[in-house]
Amino acid sequence: MTTPQADAEERAMRRALELAASVGPQVLPNPRVGCVLLAPDGSGVAEAAHRGAGTPHAEAAALALAGTAARDATAIVTLEPCNHTGRTGPCAQALLDAGVRRVVFAQDDPNPQAAGGGETLRAGGVEVASGLLADEARALNPAWSRAMELGRPFVTWKLATTLDGRSAAADGTSRWVSSLAARRDTHRLRALSDTMLVGTGTVIEDDPRLTVRAADEAPLERQPLRVVMGERDLDPGRRIFDEAVVGGSLHLRTRDPRAALAALWERERRHVFLEGGPTLAAAFLRAGLVDEVVAYVAPMLLGDGRAAVGELGIESIAAALHLDVTDVRVLEPAAPGEDTNLRITMRGTA
Repeated sequence: MTTPQADAEERAMRRALELAASVGPQVLPNPRVGCVLLAPDGSGVAEAAHRGAGTPHAEAAALALAGTAARDATAIVTLEPCNHTGRTGPCAQALLDAGVRRVVFAQDDPNPQAAGGGETLRAGGVEVASGLLADEARALNPAWSRAMELGRPFVTWKLATTLDGRSAAADGTSRWVSSLAARRDTHRLRALSDTMLVGTGTVIEDDPRLTVRAADEAPLERQPLRVVMGERDLDPGRRIFDEAVVGGSLHLRTRDPRAALAALWERERRHVFLEGGPTLAAAFLRAGLVDEVVAYVAPMLLGDGRAAVGELGIESIAAALHLDVTDVRVLEPAAPGEDTNLRITMRGTA
């Protein structure tokens, strides 16, 4: 049987999760976090969410709103209060300084540089409980959480393919293997990342802009970093290098996926959306550096043409790379006459 205190804390945690979810993905490289402060009688004192790098963390923002009313309060937080000084000070110390009596957090902080807030609070005499709605909290920041555990950016590989595994026809034409609905869905997924990555071959052949656009084709205000990797020189006039597009661009002169991810990690990139051609995709797959696969499958057959992925060094069915399907969606036509597409999401190789 639950107690009134436990019920109030669970309600507050669900509210904190709502606050965090309302912010959207623009907080990367930081996680989405919500905080609710409860008075000793269980009533609400203040609430806040983290709004992005350089802005106050959720706990600090809620404490600022509460003022002296934070003393003896219970702080309900979706992520373990941070224990380090980055762009802002440590939230664990801020909670101690404010006189908070109890802290309940959902998810342990997987970032080794920031973890330990719970122990700091306990050492300071604060009651601490963890694990309340932990799965829901982790689901708020799945790519960020996994990136922190891996020590490198989380990699989502997106591909568009025919039923027989072709990304382009024999004459090289590929517009449009995927439907309008699938392309719009791709832009939605792009917006969840902080980095778009392609190879030099894609830039030379397709000259992509790699922007994130709304259904009306208007670019979104927030754009990921546009990155091309490879050793070949590129024409600076290619659209990926357009300085008028927000978000910036970068040419990583390496063919090594690990080196590319390490360089992006140093730039605080946490979620890479891989949209390169079959050669780049194969390089990441061979290296075991694909965490998620999103495949848009069109109900068409080409029989010949460019494969969706390049050579993987697999010579027998026993050595096949198996993926775990986590979601399958039917994308209904968004325009007259177009095909229905499937979106299949899978856990990758890492």
